[in-house]
Amino acid sequence: MSVNYGSKRVVVGAHYGLRDWLAQRVTGLVMALFTVILLAQVLLTKGPMGYDKWAGIFSAQWMKTLTFAVIIALLYHAWIGMREIFMDYVKPVYVRLALQVFSIVWLVGCAGWAIQVLWRL
Repeated sequence: MSVNYGSKRVVVGAHYGLRDWLAQRVTGLVMALFTVILLAQVLLTKGPMGYDKWAGIFSAQWMKTLTFAVIIALLYHAWIGMREIFMDYVKPVYVRLALQVFSIVWLVGCAGWAIQVLWRL
């Protein structure tokens, strides 16, 4: 005969914890540094800011590469945040799965569009 000494603990979630917390901070730092670099580029540009000067900022290969890295960081940052919201607040599994699939498709589409715009300059 087995003795029940209390309720069994039910563990849920994927236990991403520290990894996701750290990824959010690192991607946030990458985006903040990019913002500072972009602001420096804009503020150090002489004359009125028009399309030509704006396109000139992003025409250098190093700036395209940095912007691409920031796009990837932004997408990962957004995915972690959305996944956590869905895991915390959306209880029906099929609804959560549908929202996660929609988010992935949307973020991949945004990445494709951003890369197309970036390398079209």
